[in-house]
Amino acid sequence: MPSSKQQRAFIGLIFFFIGVSFATWASRIPNIKANFQLNDAELGSLLILMPISSMVSLPFSGWLVSRFNSRKPLIVSIFINALSLMLIGNANSIFLLSVGISGYAFTTRTLNLSLNTQGVNLQKLFSRNILGTFHGLWSAGGIVGAALTTFLLKYHVSIQVHLIAVAILVIIACAFAYPYLIRNDKPEKGNKIIIGKPDPYIFMLGLLAFCAAVCEGGMFDWSGVYFKEVIQTPIFTYGYLTFMTFMAGFRFLSGTIIAKIGMYRNYMLSAGLIFSGIILSIALPYFWAGLIGFALVGAGTASVVPMTYALAGKSDKYAPGMALSIITTYTISGMLIGPPIIGYISHALNLRVSFALFAAAGIMIAPIAHLLFQKFIRPRGIV
Repeated sequence: MPSSKQQRAFIGLIFFFIGVSFATWASRIPNIKANFQLNDAELGSLLILMPISSMVSLPFSGWLVSRFNSRKPLIVSIFINALSLMLIGNANSIFLLSVGISGYAFTTRTLNLSLNTQGVNLQKLFSRNILGTFHGLWSAGGIVGAALTTFLLKYHVSIQVHLIAVAILVIIACAFAYPYLIRNDKPEKGNKIIIGKPDPYIFMLGLLAFCAAVCEGGMFDWSGVYFKEVIQTPIFTYGYLTFMTFMAGFRFLSGTIIAKIGMYRNYMLSAGLIFSGIILSIALPYFWAGLIGFALVGAGTASVVPMTYALAGKSDKYAPGMALSIITTYTISGMLIGPPIIGYISHALNLRVSFALFAAAGIMIAPIAHLLFQKFIRPRGIV
């Protein structure tokens, strides 16, 4: 049996390479938009396939993870996910592109749920918060993916070659890590959704996940387009790369920050950073102001999802996998609403105005977190 340190290392390795894969897709969106000659509204309609596919996947993936060990669904979904990435890069029609995006989103939800279940279960063996480190590795993979895209764009490497190479690399790395994953983690109880009034504790966590998803999903999908069309930078990945760099850095620091100021203050800080970063980028649509604004948004979004997932793992009502599955519904809803609405508002008005949606979602984290801590966290002594 692998040790807990080995499990932590190889779970982290998968987080890293999944981050590389996602950043590869996200940073190539402007190329896809140009190749298929899509306007902002058409791109928004295409991007809505991802959250819709994720929503369709959710009951299936939640059932798999709660009823069986998370290890096998994880590795199977990674393989199909990589094949879908290849299809996205080589699609020669909107239909094939839509199939690739749908398959990528469907399997991303299953592998993310399986992988986070692995992380939440391993967290029980450590006194210090390690989920932030896992999500930091995902963001670090995002930095590598965005940096690689920047390099390949400079040398005019095609999207076809790029996405095939990344997909193969992800399959090899994850197959290597598979023997070290946690085995036999099927929960004994709490693996069924209880019909009736929503659990208020999970509901509040879901709202936090929703707001974070609006911001994160929107930045993933639209940061490259913003830098290309509003700031008008030839190498349009700079904004996405800056966002991912600061998100990764602050995720690695999240354990230390939480230890010093606590989760409550960290939620408040996150809300302020997201709001101020978006407002700065809207008010001053220039290169350096945009970079600083996107850096603030990256730092602000860094801790919200890891903290929320960690709190979900302490639910009295649900097993970790099922709690994460429920909260993921809110996450998908945020990604369903955010990026497409940005496209529609941008088409009707302009992209700068549409980014105000991210500022609104970011600042809402503060009152929701305040209510959560007042009603549930402090009275129950969870943290």
